[in-house]
Amino acid sequence: MSAPAPDVLDASALTGYGVNGLDRLAEKRDDAAFVAALAAEPGTRHLVFTGDIPLLRQNGDALDPYFKPHELAGLGAVRETSLLGRDAQGGVFGSLLEAPAAESGEGATGIVAMDLRTLAVQGLLPPPLLGALAQAKSLLYWHGRHRFCSNCGQPTRVGAAGWRRECDACGAQHFPRTDPVVIMLITDGESCLLGRQARFAPGMYSALAGFVEPGETVEHAVRREISEESGIAVGAVSYHASQPWPFPASLMMGCFGQALSRDVTIDRAELEDARWFSRAEAQAMFEGRHEGGLKPPQQLAIAWHLLRAFVEGRSPQFPLR
Repeated sequence: MSAPAPDVLDASALTGYGVNGLDRLAEKRDDAAFVAALAAEPGTRHLVFTGDIPLLRQNGDALDPYFKPHELAGLGAVRETSLLGRDAQGGVFGSLLEAPAAESGEGATGIVAMDLRTLAVQGLLPPPLLGALAQAKSLLYWHGRHRFCSNCGQPTRVGAAGWRRECDACGAQHFPRTDPVVIMLITDGESCLLGRQARFAPGMYSALAGFVEPGETVEHAVRREISEESGIAVGAVSYHASQPWPFPASLMMGCFGQALSRDVTIDRAELEDARWFSRAEAQAMFEGRHEGGLKPPQQLAIAWHLLRAFVEGRSPQFPLR
């Protein structure tokens, strides 16, 4: 028996958008002849977006996000196309339409536009398709907002099969960006720290999170964000898993952290509330029997997996203070 693919073994593969089976063909992106030949193969398909929303073919209850190259014209004018990779059937490209969803293929027979979060939360597509769509969404989002050179202001053109933009005026090259975010569950023995923002669903509490700043390690970002938002000092930091988060183009790096203090001071500009939860209380949230009606994050999010690991005793056992 062959060994499982790495994604099967990784905790990250349990998160929404965490599985992507495409061979990204990074070494072939500058080979224009290869890319053109791949685009012309019978098995080639496109993932198509109007703005931030993917288009899908609907057949009864089944949804299919793939379109053949000859079907693109019926969906709308294509602004950008990028090579995403290849699977067992052939090449996979991402295409961004000029028109927004309400003006493009949404009205075509059997074609629907549905946001990527809904597709994941409702389990409407298998994990590898969600991962490929997340890749396409983040990359096409970048193209849609980087059509002009940040160095000289002139228009840029697509290079490297969609993985670079080039400025002919000043020679600058621009590459897609991924924004690193730390998301962390801070623990103190049998307790964990959770918070909520005003935009959260009623009663939902989650792990705290924040962007990694320039010149900062993951560990320092965890300690800084927790200190800023809750006033808690953090000692040891342990990595757990990561999650591509295409809203618009982040990588969530899930960590556990050791609490060195207990008194919570909430940054009201960031959080509506933050407090300690016992392991039993967190378990009650998962089981839908919390006496206050509080709920964990959606299973789609890496925060759910961090909290679940804590409840099940799979989080690091940091030394008690």
